[in-house]
Amino acid sequence: MRQVFLDTETTGLYPDQGHRIIEIAAVEMMNRRAGQNRFHVYLNPEREIDAAAQEVHGITLEFLQDKPLFEHIAKDFIDFVAGAELIIHNAPFDVGFLNAELGRIGLTPIQTFCDKITDTLKMAKESRPGQRNNLDALCRFYGIDNSKRTLHGALLDAELLADVYMAMTRGQDSLLMDLQQSEEVKQVQAHLSSEIKIKVLAVSEEEQSLHDAYIVSLAKAGALPW
Repeated sequence: MRQVFLDTETTGLYPDQGHRIIEIAAVEMMNRRAGQNRFHVYLNPEREIDAAAQEVHGITLEFLQDKPLFEHIAKDFIDFVAGAELIIHNAPFDVGFLNAELGRIGLTPIQTFCDKITDTLKMAKESRPGQRNNLDALCRFYGIDNSKRTLHGALLDAELLADVYMAMTRGQDSLLMDLQQSEEVKQVQAHLSSEIKIKVLAVSEEEQSLHDAYIVSLAKAGALPW
């Protein structure tokens, strides 16, 4: 089971108004175990960054001037997320921006490349109705250290999201372990079955006669086991 935790930072709030992605980060997890595979890139948006957005993530246009355009990293990004379950906090926001970027270069929506998309904000609202369910609030609730999160950064946020998701779905660990153990048992049983050979012995006429006589004597004594 391959899962990818994703976050983006943008120039503003609305992709349909021309706002662009300026940072993408994705963190891979295999069978609920964090790996070393990361995808992280800053992008030149070719437009100004809204002041309110810059206050959130602290990324300046000057910093992004020499960074690649989305079209230059699109293939690597798609290769990284292809076939995985994509896990995002407030997925409609990031998916909207990703699909706008993909559409600009003539590619299909992100949903066509991934196995499925899971929204952890929706999950949190269902399990904690009426509570604050942003990433900081969930880190506090689950006891996850987010002290380095002074500004929003896509890579740190993706890593924190992975920790939050693991805490939210802790019961799945035992389920996955049971499934893995069940598969291991099946493999051992199949191996033993292939190794065990039953030798069939034919009885002689004399042995058969003795056996029949023994059965008759049991029958007369009313001692047959059936």
